[in-house]
Amino acid sequence: MTVDLPHRYSGKVRDIYDAGDDRLLLVASDRISAFDVVMAEPIPDKGRVLTAVSAFWFEVLADVVGSHLISTDVTDFPAGAQDADLAGRSMLVRRAEMLPIECIVRGYLTGSAWKEYRRDGTMHGTPLPDGLLESSQLPEPVFTPSTKADAGHDENISFAAACDLIGAELAERARAIALALYGRGAALAADRGIIIADTKFELGLIDGELVLADEVMTPDSSRFWPADRWIPGTTPPSFDKQPVRDFLDALDWDKQAPPPPLPPEVVDATHERYVEAYERITGRRFADWPGVGTA
Repeated sequence: MTVDLPHRYSGKVRDIYDAGDDRLLLVASDRISAFDVVMAEPIPDKGRVLTAVSAFWFEVLADVVGSHLISTDVTDFPAGAQDADLAGRSMLVRRAEMLPIECIVRGYLTGSAWKEYRRDGTMHGTPLPDGLLESSQLPEPVFTPSTKADAGHDENISFAAACDLIGAELAERARAIALALYGRGAALAADRGIIIADTKFELGLIDGELVLADEVMTPDSSRFWPADRWIPGTTPPSFDKQPVRDFLDALDWDKQAPPPPLPPEVVDATHERYVEAYERITGRRFADWPGVGTA
């Protein structure tokens, strides 16, 4: 895969290039991380799943808020990004001034929110009703922002702290948009047998308007649970990297690089989870997405 554009950034999954004219090229790799360590083995087509799921949500949520997406079609990319291997895993987008907070919405009590509730009876510092169980549905979806950490883990913050960071007016707009996006997405997913327990949105400003950016309600940015496996008081299985985490948890590994090798059956099981998430959420065949089945 060749990209002859100025390289701007590489994260655990995505590589970002300058496409000129205030545009960026976002390339989703097949890299997978667990416990903040990138595994040596890629998950085939994982980057295409993330791109396909995001493109679907950008399309169906366009009436809620605009997005930074210009095109996922390689023929629309700059001359330096016409490599066929980029098909299906890349997005040409408008450059946005990204908010310095993660716009997280929680519909169920799980993850770090469950740990805080079990310890303090609160979620992001706000008291919750007594007697909730792990994976309980919250009385209503809640906007729970966090900071963006350059290294290590993001830090959960209160809405008041988010207002201090970006201003009350912008924080209010971000909260309203994030809750509306989650509400629409969770309802659609529920119709298809999937619970979106929580999710993380990235919002940014283009010409003074907030837009949706990066990835949207993917298995990497959300917890997807099969509705028929949800039982409050338990941790439902999720459509993501759970096979990788389960395998690593069973090893005597200190969660530091280098990671242990992933066996083929774990790689295959993880690939199947990601593809199933796409097909169930969108109602579309993954085999029809550009680039699927290519090297």
